Amino acid sequence: MYPERFSNLPAHAWPRLRALLDVHEGGGPAIHMTIGEPKHAFPAWVTDVIAENAAGFNSYPPNDGSPELREAIAGFVNRRYGVPVDADNQVMALNGTREGLYNAVMALCPETKDGRKPAILMPNPFYQVYMIAALSVAADPIMVPATRDTGHLPDFASLPAETLNRTTAAYICSPANPQGAVATTDYWRDLIGLAEKHDFRIFADECYSEIYRETPPVGALQVAQDMGVDLNRVVIFHSLSKRSNLPGLRSGFVASGAENIRQIKQLRNYAGAPLPLPLQAAAAAVWNDEAHVVENRRLYVEKYDIADRVLGNVPGYASPEAGFFLWLPVENDEAAAVKLWRETGVRVLPGGYLAQEYHGENPGQGYIRAAMVAPKAETARGIELIRDCLYPQ
Repeated sequence: MYPERFSNLPAHAWPRLRALLDVHEGGGPAIHMTIGEPKHAFPAWVTDVIAENAAGFNSYPPNDGSPELREAIAGFVNRRYGVPVDADNQVMALNGTREGLYNAVMALCPETKDGRKPAILMPNPFYQVYMIAALSVAADPIMVPATRDTGHLPDFASLPAETLNRTTAAYICSPANPQGAVATTDYWRDLIGLAEKHDFRIFADECYSEIYRETPPVGALQVAQDMGVDLNRVVIFHSLSKRSNLPGLRSGFVASGAENIRQIKQLRNYAGAPLPLPLQAAAAAVWNDEAHVVENRRLYVEKYDIADRVLGNVPGYASPEAGFFLWLPVENDEAAAVKLWRETGVRVLPGGYLAQEYHGENPGQGYIRAAMVAPKAETARGIELIRDCLYPQ
C-alpha cells in the first residue's frame, strides 16, 4: 500500500508540463527556458582533477566529505560571509542540496511540538522538496504567499500565533526561485527574531547566492552571527550547480551550528549517499576558486540587461535582483505557455505549477517562469519571442 501521507501529492511540475505542451507541435526550433539547468561552461580543469584522482573510485567515500572538501567549503563560507565555521563540526558535504533540504527536516524536526502536530513553513511558490520533506515527518506544510505585495518573499510574521507556536522549521529561498527577490538584512533580522520568539529553525536555501547584479546577497548565517544568535537557529544550503555550472557534479553543502550538524551527520551515517572521492576532489577545487564565478556572473548580468531592454516596457515586468529566472506576468499561465510553444517554439513553465492554492488562490497562476540559462544569443532570441508573442506593442 502507498503511504497515506503521499497519497494526495499533486502531479509534479515536469510531467504536468509535458502533458500540457507535448500534445502540440512547436511553432519553431525549440528554445528550452523551462528548467534551471545552467548551460554556461564549467571550469575546464574540473575533468583534469577528476582524472588525477580517479584511483578514489576504488574506495568508499567519507560520509561527511573529505577533509579537503570540508576545508574548501569552510573557506568559502568565511570568504563570502565573514563567518568562520569549523570544517570538522559545522559543515557537511551533500550529494546535491536537494538531499540536504530534505534530510535536514528528517534529522532536526520533532514529531510533535508541545504535544501538537508540527508545522513547517515555506514560501508559495516553492521548491517542491520543501513540501515533501514536511509530509515525510507528518508535519503540516504551511505555504505562505510570496507575491508582489510582499516583495516576492513570504511574510511569515503575518501567520497566527497558533501556527507559529507549533512551527518547527521555516524554509526560505534567497535569492528566490522563481522571482529573483533577495532577502535584505532587515528581512533576515525579522525572521531570525521571529524564530527566536517561537523557537523554530530557519532552513535558508541560498543556492542562487552567487548570481546577482552588483551587490552580493546577504546570508542568513551572516546575519545570525551579527545578531549574536546561536548559529543552530539557522541552517544554510549551497550548491555548485548554479554557482559553477556543475549540476551534474551533485556537490552541495549544509552549514550551521555544531549541534545541528552533529544530528544531520548522525542520520547520514545510516542513510547517506556520499559523493565519490574523485568528485569530492573536483568539488574542493571548485569551491576554492572564485575567478570562474566572477566570469559566470558577468554572463548573467549581460542577460539581465537583455531582458530589461527587451521587456522593460511590459506592464508589470520586474527586473530580477538575482538568480537566472524571469517571472513574467500573464493573464493565464497555462494558456500563455501553450500559445508561446505553438507559435514560437519557446518552452516556459506555468507559474501555477510551482505553487499551491492558498485561501482559494494559486499565487503562481498569473505568471510564467523563463530560465535564462542558455547561451546569450539563444536567450536573447527566446526573450524577444516571448515579448512578440505575449506582449505585442
